[in-house]
Amino acid sequence: MNRCKFLLALAWSSAWNRKGTLSLVVFSIALSTTLLLGMERVRTQVRDSFVQAVSGTDLVVGARGSELQLLLYAVFHMGKASNNIGWDSAQRLAQRRDVAWTIPISLGDSHKGFAVVATTTDFFTLYQYRRHASLQFTQGREFEDIFDVVLGAEVAAREHYRLGDRVLLSHGAGDTRLSLHADKPFTVCGILAPTGTPVDRGLYISLAAMEAIHIDWQGGAPAPGFHARPDQVSKFNLTPKTVTAVLVGLKNRARVFAAQREINTDQQEALMGVMPGVALDQLWSLLRTGENALRVLSWLVTVAGLAGLVATILAGLGERRRELAVLRAAGASPKDIVALLSLESLLLVLAGTFAGTALTAALLAVFGPMLASGYGLSLTLSLPTATEWQLLAAINAAGFFAGLIPAWRAYRISLADGLNASAG
Repeated sequence: MNRCKFLLALAWSSAWNRKGTLSLVVFSIALSTTLLLGMERVRTQVRDSFVQAVSGTDLVVGARGSELQLLLYAVFHMGKASNNIGWDSAQRLAQRRDVAWTIPISLGDSHKGFAVVATTTDFFTLYQYRRHASLQFTQGREFEDIFDVVLGAEVAAREHYRLGDRVLLSHGAGDTRLSLHADKPFTVCGILAPTGTPVDRGLYISLAAMEAIHIDWQGGAPAPGFHARPDQVSKFNLTPKTVTAVLVGLKNRARVFAAQREINTDQQEALMGVMPGVALDQLWSLLRTGENALRVLSWLVTVAGLAGLVATILAGLGERRRELAVLRAAGASPKDIVALLSLESLLLVLAGTFAGTALTAALLAVFGPMLASGYGLSLTLSLPTATEWQLLAAINAAGFFAGLIPAWRAYRISLADGLNASAG
């Protein structure tokens, strides 16, 4: 044990004496570790954020077509618009005996690049995310009047909106001011608490409000010769004719496959029920090739860093030949020389992985909020996961075995020097 402590202290002192050169090796290993851990953190938390956004929804029902397209557009507000379904179909879904609740949603408009979601007040009480967490208000209340709007946390923060502010919605998706509903402004009545889901990037109005702002529109443009003022819209029938999708919660989740089959074979309208988990599996299968390519690239960078470690130690063996000879003269055996060089390599890799872990945490702390506000990507600062600990262990194990290469070379040098000394 004392000999091990002595070799460890000697390895540390030797590495510290060459700290200028070896710091570059530690830096390269730290960057490799940061890349591996960062990629793993992004991969796992992106998956978690997608899954958590629909944790309480059993089925997403919309027009028949692509399951993945419907889920991405209706829940995550990504991709192109899908066809709508009739309001009568949404009501029939709500009246099914196996259905506990439904949340109809209608999409299509936007505000400065954020999606406008028309729904009912049930959205604020029944929608669940992140293992059955419910939506909460940080300010205000749900919409009551036709021209009330509730803001997601990110919308309110980025645009600096407060209760009572006026908001103008745009017709269609995209950040454009060419098709504003300028004559029908909305008033901010509530702001939701952050959720880390697409809810944060939405503006929420009633289904009646969606109908009201399009009363005097036809074919995607204002109807010529007809204009309805905000104080006149209540005189019209504001019952929606269609909705984009319906989020469905079942009384018994064991019936999800039977309910999906019955919905998909509906005789009155071409409907499609999507199980969020199954559709997300399709998304991950599409992205798996890219994930594997990034993983291979990260390991190649790690291998390059370890190769630099080996090359640096090998290059210094010539200069350290006298040091090794002194150690042999002091009684160190060739095996001690191997242990010394192996410990040096292991210390360098440990220092690199520690620095890489710290650098990853610092980057998450600095850029995590920026990614959340700019791209909706929630990356939280936390202790390494089990998979990340395995990656760190793999890097250190690879570094130890890589260090055996210069250790074996030092063993051969010290053995040859020892034989030459004996012959002299």
